[in-house]
Amino acid sequence: MSTIGHLAGPEAVEGNLIMQHHERPNWFAAGWFAQFMTSGLGRRARVVAGFALIAFGLVAVGGTPGVIVAAIGLVPLLAGTFDVCVFSPIFGGPLAGAEIRACARR
Repeated sequence: MSTIGHLAGPEAVEGNLIMQHHERPNWFAAGWFAQFMTSGLGRRARVVAGFALIAFGLVAVGGTPGVIVAAIGLVPLLAGTFDVCVFSPIFGGPLAGAEIRACARR
């Protein structure tokens, strides 16, 4: 009786997601770089790189520049931990890793 245009609440969101599933995937999200970064190995590499930058900044650099390097190291650490790709939205793709991986399956 109701169509997707008339749905309200969670059904409308589900309906929109189903409709978006048939759209052409984002070129960046479907590419090898974003797919690797959201894979298990890519996420672990970002976490390790984040820890390395934090340690390097606090131990080897020190002072205010070291704190800045450590703060920059938080970006890959948190992105890998929370499964997001910070570069994807810059190129018009989704932020969430699960959505990026779904682009390869379309």
